[in-house]
Amino acid sequence: MSTITTVLILLLAVVLSGTLAKAIRLPLPLVQIGLGAVIALSVIPTVDLQPSIFFLLFLPPLLFLDGWRIPKDDLFRDRGTVLALALGLVVFTVVGVGLLIHWMIPAMPLAVAFALAAVVSPTDPIAVSAIASRAPIPKRMMHILEGESLLNDASGLVCMRFAVAAAVTGAFSLHDAVGAFVWVSLGGLAIGIGVTWTVNNAKNIISRRFGEDVSAQILISVLIPFGAYLLAEELHCSGILAAVAAGVTMSFGEQAGQALALTRVRRSAVWDTIQFTLNGVIFVLLGEQMPSILARAAENVRYTGHQEPWWLAVYVLAISAALALLRFIWVLASLRLTLFRATRKGQTQPVMSWRLVAAMSFAGVRGAITLAGVLTFPFALADGSAFPARNLSIFLAAGVIIVSLVAASIALPRLLKGLELPPEPSKQHAVDTARVAAAEAAIRAIEQTQHDLAEGRSDADLYTEASARVMELYRLRIDRREQEPEAQALNQRLDQIERQLRLAGLRAERDAVFRLARIRQIDDESARKLIREIDLLEARYAV
Repeated sequence: MSTITTVLILLLAVVLSGTLAKAIRLPLPLVQIGLGAVIALSVIPTVDLQPSIFFLLFLPPLLFLDGWRIPKDDLFRDRGTVLALALGLVVFTVVGVGLLIHWMIPAMPLAVAFALAAVVSPTDPIAVSAIASRAPIPKRMMHILEGESLLNDASGLVCMRFAVAAAVTGAFSLHDAVGAFVWVSLGGLAIGIGVTWTVNNAKNIISRRFGEDVSAQILISVLIPFGAYLLAEELHCSGILAAVAAGVTMSFGEQAGQALALTRVRRSAVWDTIQFTLNGVIFVLLGEQMPSILARAAENVRYTGHQEPWWLAVYVLAISAALALLRFIWVLASLRLTLFRATRKGQTQPVMSWRLVAAMSFAGVRGAITLAGVLTFPFALADGSAFPARNLSIFLAAGVIIVSLVAASIALPRLLKGLELPPEPSKQHAVDTARVAAAEAAIRAIEQTQHDLAEGRSDADLYTEASARVMELYRLRIDRREQEPEAQALNQRLDQIERQLRLAGLRAERDAVFRLARIRQIDDESARKLIREIDLLEARYAV
């Protein structure tokens, strides 16, 4: 019962954190960490965070959803930048920060220093998006950060695995490490793609033959990331990359359009709830671990050869500064290289923005995966002796997480405010073309269906009149999209006004239905049906 009570309290903390963050105007992750620390200091039973369980419960669904929803065109367009940040920057960070840590704390073996550097290299886009809510991150920049985090989790943890193995065994082979990295990466990607493709094809075959069960389809989507992750880990591949690849494959599979509309609507709501819950619990759990980590501060500072606890703060700040500096250098070099290539191709070279480089540097916020990764450090070496500096590594990683969150919450909104980026290519033309094509397809289908339904009937005129009413809406949509730019601009303004009027009418409809239900002039089932119809329409016009 105590475990169940603790879980319920963690969920309650997530619920309260949103309102509390708005009330005190602090970033949501910091509020959730603070609530977790309050829980740990109270009489409520705390959670013994097991890294392997943490990885299994939290990472697969969140990474799967990120891979599913991230815009693929934008990801592939910026694939060079994403790969440079997710792979090149990770290696650059591991070497640079690892050498710095070993230089500052000679008692920490070099392999352990590299392992700690590897575990603090992955970034956390969840924290970034929450922190930047007061000054929204430009879409292209956010897509790059999301793509980076999808991949650098795997690359950072793989580097950590190699460094820990070297610390435990005392041996390291670059040839074996490269081969293992290739197997871990490609194997994880292949498993994620294979699992999702197989499951999607199987459920589509079953749905075509026996019909689609909406609830079962939603449950299948929830189970896919766990299946891909567990199979990859069983084959000693990257479960993280498997979950990411499963999500990306799921998005392509969805383009077949075989799922029912009701399945997509309900599934989206379920996944939104999963994302909100898991993101919140992650940071609450992170805060819950902080008091126990801080309690070992005296032991940690003695390991470094000092007596004053403030030396630990110096180390944390130095590591955080090094992470930001190395990221700044890497982003600056990558941007200069991109501009150089654009110049060689004869393209117009935009002016480099130092604020953009600084914003990308501060956006490298560390999160829960860093703490979970460092907690996987073993307790003993191969000879049975204690793993060196394990508690110190946990303390430093936790400190880096807090510092990066605080620094980003202060700097990012200021750097992003009024930041001008090169204009994104407009997608409105493609959207208008798609709307026209869809409307033309709808008109053809309505005409064919009307002929089929009215054939041989005495009331064929009714079908003709009904089809004319429906097709008029589609013809109006086509006419609005096939006009001169000035008329299109006027129609867009007209659409905005019409949307506001429709929203006002829909809200009045809903209020009326609720009022009728309260005075029992309509039964509950009918009221729920009407309210759902109104809600779906409102969701459409509120976008």
